[in-house]
Amino acid sequence: QVQLVESGGGLVQAGGSLRLSCAASTRTFSTYVMGWFRQAPGKERDFVAAISRYGESTLYADSVKGRFTTSRDNAKNTVALQMNSLKAEDTAVYYCAATSGGNYYKSMNYNYWGPGTQVTVSS
Repeated sequence: QVQLVESGGGLVQAGGSLRLSCAASTRTFSTYVMGWFRQAPGKERDFVAAISRYGESTLYADSVKGRFTTSRDNAKNTVALQMNSLKAEDTAVYYCAATSGGNYYKSMNYNYWGPGTQVTVSS
């Protein structure tokens, strides 16, 4: 069992930055690919980013490429999402998730989820 807890959400003006963090309670953190998803009101949960087990490779949605960066620290069991140049359309609840494998773009392939943290970008 893996427990995930996100932090760092909040209210920011368009063009600003936020850094989300996700803490995992597991002794096998490095065995999981970690992903970030977001869900806006009335919309589906969308893929944002993913990072490989040791952080050597990352994936990003086209909508955030060049603005968001994900990283991980396996010694601390944490994964982060640095969000720059935020736009109003980035407003959503952001979730971190863990998977042992599969299509990293699909939420259904993630086994464990955090409760989410709200990010609101004012225009």
